[in-house]
Amino acid sequence: MAAFILHLKSCLPSAIRSLILPKKAYIRNTSGMAGGLQPASVVVLPRSLALAFKSFCQANSGPLPLLSQSEQDKWMLPALGTAPEARTVCPQFRKYEFGVCTGGLTSLEDYAEQLKDMVTFVLDCSFSLERALGIVGLSRRNPAGLSHAGAYKTTVPCATVAEFCCPLVVTMRPIPKDKLERLLQVTCSMAELLGIKALSKPDYGNCVECQPEDVPVFWPSQLTSLEAVISCKAALAFTSMPGCTVMTHLKDSKTPASCLTPKTVPEVHHISQDPLHYSIVSAAAVQKIRKLEETIAIDPGNRGIGHLLCKDELLKASLSLSHAHSVLVTTGLPTHFNHKPPEETDGPPGAIALGAFLQALGKNVSMVVDQRALSLHTKLVEDTVKQGVLKSQIPILTYQGGSVKDAQAFLCKDGDPKSPRFDHLVAIERAGRAADGNYYNARKVNIKHLVDPIDDLFLAAQKIPGISSTGVGDGGNELGMGKVKKAIKRHIRNGDVIACDVEADFAVIAGVSNWGGYALACALYILNSCEVHGRYLRKAIGPSRALGEQNWTQALPSITKEEKMLGILVQHKVRSGVSGIVGMEVDGMPFHGVHTKMIQKLLDISTEHV
Repeated sequence: MAAFILHLKSCLPSAIRSLILPKKAYIRNTSGMAGGLQPASVVVLPRSLALAFKSFCQANSGPLPLLSQSEQDKWMLPALGTAPEARTVCPQFRKYEFGVCTGGLTSLEDYAEQLKDMVTFVLDCSFSLERALGIVGLSRRNPAGLSHAGAYKTTVPCATVAEFCCPLVVTMRPIPKDKLERLLQVTCSMAELLGIKALSKPDYGNCVECQPEDVPVFWPSQLTSLEAVISCKAALAFTSMPGCTVMTHLKDSKTPASCLTPKTVPEVHHISQDPLHYSIVSAAAVQKIRKLEETIAIDPGNRGIGHLLCKDELLKASLSLSHAHSVLVTTGLPTHFNHKPPEETDGPPGAIALGAFLQALGKNVSMVVDQRALSLHTKLVEDTVKQGVLKSQIPILTYQGGSVKDAQAFLCKDGDPKSPRFDHLVAIERAGRAADGNYYNARKVNIKHLVDPIDDLFLAAQKIPGISSTGVGDGGNELGMGKVKKAIKRHIRNGDVIACDVEADFAVIAGVSNWGGYALACALYILNSCEVHGRYLRKAIGPSRALGEQNWTQALPSITKEEKMLGILVQHKVRSGVSGIVGMEVDGMPFHGVHTKMIQKLLDISTEHV
């Protein structure tokens, strides 16, 4: 049998087609055997469902790329380059009755009368992936036996149309890490990297074994059509058997790599190990976010923060936030321990700016602050809503700690690490615990008596799969800066004492921490305006969201908004971090000057056209 298959692969495309299409099926698994022809699968539905199914395919074009459909008044395979033969020459079918598969058929000859009132849809199969694998030098890795490669039902719902409501089905190929980016460029944005763990139990076909250096990569599968047929519960329907295809004379589309532009060239970035998660974004978007990172890294206080910089921390933090559903933000560094309130004007504006943009993206946002500062932050949020900086209230929480279990109970529903309440924690100019257990301002003054142990939440998150964290700082004593503590101790004044010992997954370094919050909001705007990243977020299903339909631009930080925010802080007698004065100043620098220029630069980078 193996020798026969090898012989078929060497045959001319027309010869392959003649063996696949006769009434008696000689080949049951045509995966990877297209030989230049277009492989397609067939769905046959009652005429009454035809319009809805066509719309369903158009709304979910990733897994269901519709090539053609038959005329309404007679059933036959539609012309695709050259018309196939009559209805009796189709590949093997599954028969469905009221959403239940009731058997397999070699021919539909016995259903001639019913077929008169049915419509045939021909869907492009994703087996062109095999050609892409060949282009990047990867040989096809078959599962055991002659079964087709495994496919998996996900928890991702397709866009619903009328009776058609089903989950996305994906097919998996193990890809070596060093081939990921090139493969995505060849297949453009077909790939979906989901990090599914249960690879040994596919819903269709057999699993393909992953090697130690492989990444499981998932593509939308036309087997989603089987789930769609089940969901509509038609009295009678037919589909191709998984792994069996119609071969048409419609040529494979040309590899899109030759016409890629910076806006469409995909890049792959690793953002989480547990669970394994990569994200996809265009080269143009990456370039703009790197500009943001470089811009906020200026050091107006000459603190030596350039030594703390790690490339692409802003990019990875914003990518992780883009995938998040529920974000917990914290801020507050009580450097003015002899005043009430002891907070500074750096931190809250950046936290509010990020929260405002997360709200615009439809994410759940909460804040956690020190118990002694609860009233202050509640008033700040209320005032920013009144001033139009925030569109709605942000819940303000407190955490006073006690144990690891307390931190886990705060972060997870019923304390269950499998059900986290938040999937990303962000600290912006938040006091961070030093190695000796104390908290210090930049002058080595111990302010532990003013700080609640919110650090414990970041430590607990490190052991809870699915929660990532970001720390934003400008001096090394902020929560999350433990990731660069060696550089802090070496290059920052008093760093050997004040360096935060608690790490975040991503450490965003800025000349002023507020700038880091603004940059995160701007980076999220860039990502969600990126077609490549948007398709990835949608898992190639549902309609794309036009930028013009969003209020994202209005949600960006602006000079007017931040001036309002600073004015609110002044009303509550919050002081500048360096000078200690109550006024329109941040870190000892007047707002109208370096700060306004920075905000405008970030906006210009975010909204410029590449």
